[in-house]
Amino acid sequence: MAVESIPRQSVVDVLEARLRDDILRGEHQPGTLLPPERELAAGYGVTRTTLKHALTRLEQAGLLSTRHGIGTRVIDFLRLGGAELLPMLASQDSSWLKEVFEARRHIGTLIAGRAAARRTVKQSRRLQELLQAVAEAPDVDATQLADVEVHRELARATGNRVYLLLTNTLFNAYLPVRLALQAPFEDPAKAAGRLAPVVQAVVEGRVEEAQGAAEKYLRGTEKLMLGSLGPGRSRSGGKSTGSG
Repeated sequence: MAVESIPRQSVVDVLEARLRDDILRGEHQPGTLLPPERELAAGYGVTRTTLKHALTRLEQAGLLSTRHGIGTRVIDFLRLGGAELLPMLASQDSSWLKEVFEARRHIGTLIAGRAAARRTVKQSRRLQELLQAVAEAPDVDATQLADVEVHRELARATGNRVYLLLTNTLFNAYLPVRLALQAPFEDPAKAAGRLAPVVQAVVEGRVEEAQGAAEKYLRGTEKLMLGSLGPGRSRSGGKSTGSG
């Protein structure tokens, strides 16, 4: 039996995670300055060098802002942050995943209607090819990633690049924890069958039918994915993977 290796964490990795959790829990309030580095390092039991590395990572992630001579301030990410924070937030707390899926459902329904109105013949053929790739996927992960490509193509078919970027943003938010969200994709043929009405309506240019099919599909897969998290789940339990 193959044994999955346990990823090694450095002290900086562990400290980054601790600080991030403390910030997201509100232990370090938005808008406030963190304690001086010497005090903060002693409180976490690390060196100032280790602390500096962890703070730099969190600044790059958009949770902190450092100004020379003033200190490090916790950013009010709900007021000033952007969608780039979603992967981190969704991996920490499943309540964020629920909101990501709600947004996915509303945006995906709109995209399906626009795609039905604007798709080209070439895009229609491509959508049918990608749907077939879902049905023929060799395993559950490949099925999920093939499904993602159908939705990317739907967004591309709208002719609006912002819809494509929004689609990418939402996928980036939950694909890193997708191993915990694979319930709708365990059977490739069934996964393709659920998605087929969306593709068919778009290919045939039926706007309202495409929107209805997309809303039904997205609501159904949302229920299956969130249901697989289990009751009371607040943290990601799947192995973190790339977004494909």
